[in-house]
Amino acid sequence: MSMADFNSFRNELINEIKSFFQPQVEQKVWLKSAEVMEILGCSPGTLQNLRVSGVLPFSKMGGTIYYSRKEVMKILEGNQRNAA
Repeated sequence: MSMADFNSFRNELINEIKSFFQPQVEQKVWLKSAEVMEILGCSPGTLQNLRVSGVLPFSKMGGTIYYSRKEVMKILEGNQRNAA
């Protein structure tokens, strides 16, 4: 093992150790419509249909609609399909 290989390995190891001690990025609890459409890969019309049909609960505050990340993930997980 050359000195360059050793230094490279050492740097990778140090970076991995640092990552264990850095705080994890917190995920937002409440998402806006654009974020939900990106996560679900749906259009504004589909998102509205999910709201109107009661499939996706939401809260509205000052003209902005918010969705619980937990509820959005339930819908995503509920639509999982086995690969054929």
